Formats: sequence, structure tokens, C-alpha cells
Amino acid sequence: MLSRLQLLVTRKLDGMLQGDYAGLLPGPGSEAGESREYRPGDDVRRMDWPVTARTTTPHVRRTVADRELETWLALDLSASLDFGTGQWLKREVVVAAAAAITHLTVRGGNRIGAVIGTGGGAPAPTRRWRGGAPPPGPGVLTRLPARSGRKEAQGLLRAVAGTAIQPGRGDLGALIEMLNRPPRRRGVAVVVSDFLAPAEQWARPMRKLRVRHDVLAIEVVDPRELELPDVGVLPVVDPESGELHEVQTADPRLRQRYADAAAAQRATIAAALRGAGAAHLRLRTDRDWLLDMVRFVAAQRHARTRGTTR
Repeated sequence: MLSRLQLLVTRKLDGMLQGDYAGLLPGPGSEAGESREYRPGDDVRRMDWPVTARTTTPHVRRTVADRELETWLALDLSASLDFGTGQWLKREVVVAAAAAITHLTVRGGNRIGAVIGTGGGAPAPTRRWRGGAPPPGPGVLTRLPARSGRKEAQGLLRAVAGTAIQPGRGDLGALIEMLNRPPRRRGVAVVVSDFLAPAEQWARPMRKLRVRHDVLAIEVVDPRELELPDVGVLPVVDPESGELHEVQTADPRLRQRYADAAAAQRATIAAALRGAGAAHLRLRTDRDWLLDMVRFVAAQRHARTRGTTR
């Protein structure tokens, strides 16, 4: 399955996203570059005050991405990800997103590492992977050290694909915190999750992560998490707690309340990610996730180059 997925990613991404830096985000870098007009969401610490004073329009200073970029993945594989009613399971979309990011960032000597969280409750022990097949046990947070080279990237993806999802609730906040401690060189951090945990659990670690890194949050969504179909009595099991409920989906008022609550939940997630300063990409199990990712990358690159001045 992993080999077919990598072949799919390679065929579709090669030739579609060209440039010196093939990563999803080019990284903050350290060398000063050109200036462009300020847009909401830009880091105010990069304000270019001389240009702002001359033009009377706020400008920010771009930075040239480092040639050797370090990317870290935080992959949530808790029990709620073992679900899907579209073309893919949510966990398959997580693995696919990891494969695409790895493919886009491993070139040019860039390094990529990952931390993986499974269910089983918190607090969880931490384990460092040193090779072989390391499927984590219940409640384990696994760290795969950042390394360069395609062989090492292949090993990382095999470890991700071989991770067994365990019953019980995971701790997304603790997973993200693993990217904050110990402090790492400035680079790119990618968090892949369904973000169903309460926002107050993970919002603060996400804000801390944004202080040192460019952050991309990939939200994985299934259509049944947004609305219920009219299929009569539907038994529903919470994959994290094991609780079973029977829902009468023929009731239009219940379906409307469910859709309203789901929309409010997604709005809360989007607001928390926006408040943390993270770029936000939503992938659905019933859509072409690869096409959505390509469109997102193209939009990000266009936004970073639009309005530049010399």
C-alpha cells in the first residue's frame, strides 16, 4: 500500500510544483530578502520600517529560505483517526499527507523527522525509534529523528504506515509539545490531525511552536463528521471511549442540530489555528486530497511572492 501511495504522489507532484525549494512552506530562513506589503497574519517582527516610512504603507521583509531546511511532522494517529466513510480512512489520509510532505521536502539535503502519537490515554511514555519496525504500543509518543536522504525518508514513512492505532484517547497537546522540547533550529513544523480534541488542549502548544517555526496544520475531515445522512436508526460508537449510542437520523431537527454543532466545532478549530498563526489546510476523505494539497501549495507560494518590491 505504501509503495503504491508513494508512486501516486511522485507521479502527480513531479512537474506540478517547480522551484528552488520544493517544500510545502519554504521556511523562514535567516538571510534578508525583498520587501512586500503587509497582509493580515504576517509576523510583525519582520516589519520593514524604512520601506514603511518611505511608502507610508506597512511592509514586511521577506527572508531567503535556508538551503538545508529541517522539517518536523507531528502525526496524530489516535483512535478517532481510524474512521472513514469516503474513499479513504482518515488514518490513510494522514499517511498520505506525510508521504507528500516527505516527497516535497527531502530534496536538496533537507532533513525531515516526525513524532507520532497514538491513543491509550495520557500521560504517555516517550520512545525514540532507532530503525526497524517500530509500531508504538498504547499511549506511546514516538520520535523519529530528523535525517536527510531518501533512504532515511523511506524508513520514516514505513514507520508511520506501520504504526498501530490503539483504543483510548490521545493527547494532541503533548504531541505538539514534543516539537517544542527540546528547542530546535528554525524550520517548518507540520501538524496532521483531525483536531477533535478540545482546542484549549492544543492551542497553547501550537502558539509556542509558531514562535520558532513556520507551522502548517493539516486538518483531516470525514463528511459524516459534518452532517448525518437520513438512514434511520444508526448505531454510533465513539472510537476513543467505546461508548455506543443509537441515533435516529430520520429526525430532520436532529440532523440540523448535528450539522450546526459540527460547523461550530470546525469554526472553533479554524479560529484557534488562525490565532496560533498556523497555515491551515483541510483534507477530506471523500475528495482528491492530492489535488487539494497542490492547490494549497500553489496558493501559499503565490501569496509569498505577490506584491514584492525591489
